[in-house]
Amino acid sequence: MKRIAASLCLLALLTPAVWGQRYKMVFVMPPSGTRDSVMYIGQHYRDGFVKMDSASLDKEGTYTFSGRHRWDRGIYALIGQDGKKGVMDFTIDGSQTFTFTLNAQGGVTDPQKDIVGSPANQAMYTYINRDSQARKQAKDIDRRKKSGDATVKAEAEREMEALTKEIEAFEKSFIQTNRKYRYFELADMFNGPDVPETVEDKALYYRSHYWDGVDFVDHSLVYTPDLFNKMNYYFFGLLYYSDFDTVALYADRLLDRIEGDTLMMRYVLDFIMPRYYRSTKNVGWDAVWCHLVRRYYLAGKCPWASPSDIANKRQSVEFLEQSLIGAMGQELYMADTNQSANPQDWISSHRFPQRYVILWFWDPDCHHCQEQTETLKHLYDSLSAAGNRPFEVYAVGYEADVNKWKKYVREHNLPFVNVGGPNVNIDYQVAYNVHGAPTMIILNEERRIIMNKVLATKGILPFLKRYEERHDTKR
Repeated sequence: MKRIAASLCLLALLTPAVWGQRYKMVFVMPPSGTRDSVMYIGQHYRDGFVKMDSASLDKEGTYTFSGRHRWDRGIYALIGQDGKKGVMDFTIDGSQTFTFTLNAQGGVTDPQKDIVGSPANQAMYTYINRDSQARKQAKDIDRRKKSGDATVKAEAEREMEALTKEIEAFEKSFIQTNRKYRYFELADMFNGPDVPETVEDKALYYRSHYWDGVDFVDHSLVYTPDLFNKMNYYFFGLLYYSDFDTVALYADRLLDRIEGDTLMMRYVLDFIMPRYYRSTKNVGWDAVWCHLVRRYYLAGKCPWASPSDIANKRQSVEFLEQSLIGAMGQELYMADTNQSANPQDWISSHRFPQRYVILWFWDPDCHHCQEQTETLKHLYDSLSAAGNRPFEVYAVGYEADVNKWKKYVREHNLPFVNVGGPNVNIDYQVAYNVHGAPTMIILNEERRIIMNKVLATKGILPFLKRYEERHDTKR
């Protein structure tokens, strides 16, 4: 009996450590602020949240989160009732007992007064508020920079230069002074590289050294908004207009740094790959997806992927690679408006004297197709009249009612090579990955694919000009 009693006493002593520390986080909402019946505390994960705790609104307009739990140091969010919208961010760092009094915008007006019990949050919101104030100042200065008055414009430019220097100095000093807090560790880590003044190509240097300060060994980064935002800006900001080879190169450089780290590899690949898969707007993006699948999934570097997932990706890659930039365009033979059933009467998509062939998949019932076809006709006619049309248009009536398609071609006097209907040698939707109208594919003189996305017809000549400049094509 004494042994049991002693064990119970020992258990009582150990309970707080086993269960974790007590926490009490209070958020006082203003009358005009968000007042859902329930709110959550959650961790950031990509562009969403992982909910971790909940609290109900009391009659004073306050949410009180309390209990026993040892929270990891990091950045958390107060989340609205739908679980999707973040009201505000805060940090749990040191103290787990604190109170926020929020303003109507979900922020903090005076950090020293409106945050009680958390020096880490006071420092965080002092920094955030100064940054927000600077953005407002910059917006006002930028408005004056657009003034037609030269004196006003010159003064605004001087103010902007001074403000930029002031904020850079403030941020650098404040981050270093408060680096003991997790928020400022992250701010320092994710600030981006300093570009030396002696570097000639500053954009290339910045892009090449973008990840230098990030500690990928720290897996808690996946639960911060910082990693998501930095990746989003890198791939879909800095590299947005880059060609396939450039995006693939920088993606590999990042993934090489974390190869073997299953958690980080999965986070990065799951983040970037869906945006590149079958993108209908960006030329070459599907090639990035195919590259990543072959280099990582099909090479056995993704242990989390199931055999069925691998098989599906392999099948998708083999399908998409038929219509990637640089692939040989498959030759179509289709009947024209006469709709002959004799294959000898069908027209080839490749056998034209022009340097380029535009495969134009369109539907007369599609309003956007009609608009684009009309502008394409205008371009075609004007270049033909000038005697310098470098392309032929092989216009395919995509999934159209044959009679309606023929009538539209006739009434609008479309000058293209007009083909359509069921008489065709291969499935062009598979051959060229056509899954909607309008779709434009451009073939070069070798009849290789050089463009495979939706391109506004007004952009055809600029695109061909850029292509010829980059490939030293003789006109």
